[in-house]
Amino acid sequence: MGADSEEKRVGVFICHCGLNIAAVVDVKKVAEWVRKLPHVVFVRENIYTCSETGQAQIYQDIKEHKLNRVVVASCSPRMHEPTFQKVLEKAGLNPFLFEMANIREQCSWVHGHDKESATLKAFDLIRASVSKVVRDEPVEKIRQEVKKEALVIGGGVAGMNAALLLANAGIKTHLVEKNPSIGGHMAMLDKTFPTLDCSICILGPKMVEVGKHPNINLITYAEVIDVEGEVGNFRVKVRKKPRYVDVDKCVACGDCAEKCPVKLPDEFNRGMTIRKAIYIQLPQAVPAAYLIEEEHCLRLKTLKKGGKEVCGLCLKACERDAINFDDKEEIIELNVGAVIIATGFEIYDPSQEPKYGYRRFPNVVTQLDFERILNADGPTKGELRRPSDNKPIKRIAFIQCVGSRNEREKGAGRYCSRVCCMITAKQAFMIKEHEPDVEVYVYYIDMRTAGKGFEEFYQRGRKEGITFLRGKPGKIEEDPETHNLILVAEDMDTGVLLKNEVDMVVLATGLRPPQGLVELAQKFHLSRSEDGFLMEAHPKLRPAETPIDGVYLAGCVQFPKDIPDSVAQAGNAAANALGLLSKDYIEMTPLHPVIDLEKCIGCGLCEINCPYKAIRVVKTEKGKKAEVIEIACKGCGVCGASCPEGAIEMKYYSDKGIEAMIDALLEKKEVEV
Repeated sequence: MGADSEEKRVGVFICHCGLNIAAVVDVKKVAEWVRKLPHVVFVRENIYTCSETGQAQIYQDIKEHKLNRVVVASCSPRMHEPTFQKVLEKAGLNPFLFEMANIREQCSWVHGHDKESATLKAFDLIRASVSKVVRDEPVEKIRQEVKKEALVIGGGVAGMNAALLLANAGIKTHLVEKNPSIGGHMAMLDKTFPTLDCSICILGPKMVEVGKHPNINLITYAEVIDVEGEVGNFRVKVRKKPRYVDVDKCVACGDCAEKCPVKLPDEFNRGMTIRKAIYIQLPQAVPAAYLIEEEHCLRLKTLKKGGKEVCGLCLKACERDAINFDDKEEIIELNVGAVIIATGFEIYDPSQEPKYGYRRFPNVVTQLDFERILNADGPTKGELRRPSDNKPIKRIAFIQCVGSRNEREKGAGRYCSRVCCMITAKQAFMIKEHEPDVEVYVYYIDMRTAGKGFEEFYQRGRKEGITFLRGKPGKIEEDPETHNLILVAEDMDTGVLLKNEVDMVVLATGLRPPQGLVELAQKFHLSRSEDGFLMEAHPKLRPAETPIDGVYLAGCVQFPKDIPDSVAQAGNAAANALGLLSKDYIEMTPLHPVIDLEKCIGCGLCEINCPYKAIRVVKTEKGKKAEVIEIACKGCGVCGASCPEGAIEMKYYSDKGIEAMIDALLEKKEVEV
């Protein structure tokens, strides 16, 4: 017997929810009215329908009264719809022959002052649900095979940890990093707070492990350019830029760089040292190989313009034949079941606030610049010397919240970047360790030290003689002869206006979303927060997941974090990915729309508006037509609402079902309270 011709036998279960509903809605009277509705053959009141007893009662009543449709009138379907659908499945009914009427949030909780209206409204909502459920049709679940490989985008500490967790679990993992080496910002740090561990001592072994792991395919100097597919079956194209040096042959001896005549600012040392056009990003680079930067190499620039071969000194210097000027860009196609995005952050550019003089005054630096000065492998080999004249530092000032907690300046964030205060506390403490006689001043509005051992570390710094001044300088001026910096600020604790001359100023710059994140978010159809970071599926319960199934977040791409929090979220993301990749297939509820190809004109509005990348326009024998990617669809209905031809109808929320609900809500009530 078909769904249309079978007798509709609806059972309605009305919940008291203790007194949450029953204290306002007259449940007995509503039950009396509902019994008179067409197709309703059974009605029961429950004190707590969601309880084990309540669920068992529904199961028993379905069997005993031969119910083939069920309506539960209780709380929000967001709470317990899956609970009751499982009861239907257990009883042998299709779980989509079920409706929930929300008579708690939409009646008793909002109309507590008017019990009569709440009671009438509860009846209306139940009547509308009954009208829809008799028109519902069974929906069968669909299966999607899972490709047991993963992609991690970003090779910082979060991305590396996620990749290692997946690889150690036996999952083939592709790690894509845009820079020539993995390591991220952590590789640039000297020490980590609050334990003052050597940063590269922690990170270096991880980098080597990633580079040598048999289950990790490391793709550096590359970027994702295209994404297709859906959970369990993503098809990703990666553009790998030519290095012009054979990674397998290069032993990083540096002979090539010694001969190269081109000198450039070294980005790794924040422009305070020079490198060559052929270089290695950092001494501990993975892969441990040099590369040639095409836009600065004399030979490659000339050949690109059609000129003759010039220079080539590196080619002559390399005894291992590792230089390859014929190297080409490569497009790599990956097929993976899950993706973890861990593309990190960028440092706020304080030159956007001219008052601080960054890039105008050589002795005004950022925290990351100063990190390289403190580093034994940095521009001053770890000695406390200022950039302008290499003189020893005797007096130094830190200014907090540059680019954070600021709504006025262009490019600044309204949020707290979470790590800047502790970085300042760490760097100030390290100065005192290096040179106890150096005077250290910290200008701040609030010092935020929320973390394990953070407050103790901050207080320890105070005891070492670091001066904390509550207030921020309005601007920085430079003495043109000495290059000393002059700061004027009000001490908000005393109300005294203080003028301070120092050798150097360190700006505690905030963390910003990385360049290219907008384009990457568009490729994966991900939303971004008001601040530009990627949005999680739920801030409390699903912080490492995204609304797109199979795509996860790790590290600062979601919001500023310190190293432990980034690693923790990487573990969360990897665990979620493993949960998916451990299955041979995933079973999904097909809430996708049905497309009337006769009505569809292939305009593409549905494809543009779909937030889940679940519908696309394809060429057919009848012209351009919309096509649904069933496994990716969430059943939100945006496509149906945006279709100008009415060619799209939702499978579970059909037009006839919705229209029946509207008619029931507008129908005159033949009841009295």
